[in-house]
Amino acid sequence: MPTSMTEADSDAQLFRRVAGRFTTGITVVTTRMDSGPFGMTANSFTTVSLEPRLVLVCVGERARIREHLLASGTFAVTVLGAGQQATARRFADPARPGGAADFADDPWAPGPATGNPVLLDGSGWFDCAVRDVHPAGDHSIVVGEVLALSLLPAEQPLLFAGGEFLTANRPTLEASA
Repeated sequence: MPTSMTEADSDAQLFRRVAGRFTTGITVVTTRMDSGPFGMTANSFTTVSLEPRLVLVCVGERARIREHLLASGTFAVTVLGAGQQATARRFADPARPGGAADFADDPWAPGPATGNPVLLDGSGWFDCAVRDVHPAGDHSIVVGEVLALSLLPAEQPLLFAGGEFLTANRPTLEASA
């Protein structure tokens, strides 16, 4: 147990370094309100259940999208493709303008079930209704029921590990299945 601020900071840095060794996919989570669309980059996304179809995403308590997502009761998740590093960086940048301006550089369409933005250059998407929200430290675990989903043209997903973007080293996902 840390006994000083220096040790606590060191433990936090070590936690981030060890967690960074786990390779994750990169997603953009979106929602919309009457005032417009909102989005954020997330690598804390996973499938939960096939029956019913459930996914989860972890959203920081201070994330701009959090209150909008909880108020709307819906969200979409686009799994980013290997060529979407700029998109991932833009939606992760706390200095981005927010709202509709965040979506100006990416083609998108409203998800068929919720109308939340789905980025069309990704690998796939899930259109979801919020089913449960669980507090977890400085984040909320948001469980969504998948109402619609689809594959997109980018076969190779964007990956993240050790603070860097990576891509899978294989010809196509279908070829490896």
